[in-house]
Amino acid sequence: MKRFFSEFQTLHAPLRELNNGEWMEFAESPARVASMLDALGPVETPTDHGLESIHAVHDTDYVEFLESAHADWLEAGREGDAIGYAFPAVHRRKLDLARIDGRLGAYGFDAATPIASGTWKAAYWGAQTALSAFDEVANGDTMAFALCRPPGHHSGRDYFGGYCFLNNAAIVAQAAATRGLGPVAILDVDYHHGNGTQDIFYERGDVFFASIHADPAMDYPYFWGHADEVGAVEGEGATFNQPLPRGTTWEGYAPALDRALDRIARFGAKFLVISYGADTFEADPISHLKLTTQDMGRIGERIATLALPSVTVMEGGYNIEALGRNVDAFINGLTR
Repeated sequence: MKRFFSEFQTLHAPLRELNNGEWMEFAESPARVASMLDALGPVETPTDHGLESIHAVHDTDYVEFLESAHADWLEAGREGDAIGYAFPAVHRRKLDLARIDGRLGAYGFDAATPIASGTWKAAYWGAQTALSAFDEVANGDTMAFALCRPPGHHSGRDYFGGYCFLNNAAIVAQAAATRGLGPVAILDVDYHHGNGTQDIFYERGDVFFASIHADPAMDYPYFWGHADEVGAVEGEGATFNQPLPRGTTWEGYAPALDRALDRIARFGAKFLVISYGADTFEADPISHLKLTTQDMGRIGERIATLALPSVTVMEGGYNIEALGRNVDAFINGLTR
């Protein structure tokens, strides 16, 4: 299986984030990349597909905001990373806001996702990495892996958060649907619910979204990912959420994974996008499931039973020492 990565993705390097009322070092650091590259071996350099596939998923005004946000922050006389502090609670509406602080709140939903000088370029090349992996599979290979960084599954059509700016999984899923490779399924096995991915496809019946994640009653992103969210309009029944309690081990995780795979098979999926997060690992510093490195391989093995063309995009995983081993175990399971 070919692996894709661009060095430009290391340019996103905020210094800190706001977490539980305190400033802490930014958890989604470029150091994650070195751990994964050490385990992955040779990687392919992605090609530049431009903005067309990004605009197919994200609103144009949102993309333009991301391109200019840090420069606008500096122009306003600020220093360092751009971080919002005012967020609309309900019923957001489009407003022409002149001040960067307002625009950060209009397009973001947390204070843990700073925009740094290299953020746009890193996110852009993360999307190109995902699209290059998609090309590999669309052109006949069985599967490909996109080492996307920053991650993407918390990013919606017109918002960022959860360390995410462009939704790489959604971009690949849309590209597959546009190419006529569907029906498409997205399986999200990150610790946190992929709220942005869900939002993008929630009212569509041609893309199935299944997520296994920490119960949002207790864990980020809180407002999405509850079991009663099943899709709407044409997408009713095409969203399948399985929240799990903290402390869940393989014995509790495996049945949830089997249910998700069964639903994907019954949907009749012909193409699979996997949002893989290694933050389900038992020693992840910001997460609370109890999966082992061996379990990562088991996840890959079970997904492989679907026998579908697939693109895996990297999401979370913050135990840097173990991250490479966990990703390698997952890939080995998927390709076994």
